[in-house]
Amino acid sequence: MLSIRSVSKSYPGVERPTPVLRDVSLELGAGRTLALTGESGSGKSTLLHLVAGLDAADAGEIVVGGARVTGASDAARAAVRRTAVGLVFQQFNLIPSLDVAANLAFQARIAGRLDASWQSELTERLGLGALLARYPEQLSGGQQQRVAIGRAVAGRPRLILADEPTGNLDEATGDAVLALLLDLVRASGAALLMVTHSGRLAARLDGRAALRGGRLAA
Repeated sequence: MLSIRSVSKSYPGVERPTPVLRDVSLELGAGRTLALTGESGSGKSTLLHLVAGLDAADAGEIVVGGARVTGASDAARAAVRRTAVGLVFQQFNLIPSLDVAANLAFQARIAGRLDASWQSELTERLGLGALLARYPEQLSGGQQQRVAIGRAVAGRPRLILADEPTGNLDEATGDAVLALLLDLVRASGAALLMVTHSGRLAARLDGRAALRGGRLAA
């Protein structure tokens, strides 16, 4: 489902480029979940951005569901992101002008995969039935993240990328949100790559990879 081979990334520095990722390789199979851990600045979010095609690697190869992300045009990377990848962010990133129902359906609509039956099941599993007419500003943080998770899986993407999805939530709410995310990932058959600082949360996923100084720890 996801293949990352010898990926490196640097950003411009004052005197010389600053390496962020160094020769990173990992594989993630369909239906599997993997926690990506490491200290701040270790390259976790950068790697997710490269997989999503939001940034370009300097070297190496990234393939998502058989589609090559590295070396692809902006339009091709956007197509992979639209149809094969679901994104969940720490900051929720809901569209303020859309109500909950429209936010939930947004990604599936632009992917051309809106399924009313699956949408209804998501609404029930996420406990959002009474909130469909509300707008993001009328929701708690936990409710907003549940909507964000539903939006990410509504189009049945092959890969979910989650960047600290519980980072803005208290522990109890975060635990509940992660349980929902894992449940929906399994129900949709997607793979999950999740960035987290929490070893406790990482232990709930199938596997764990740690980045240290831009390299995968042995």
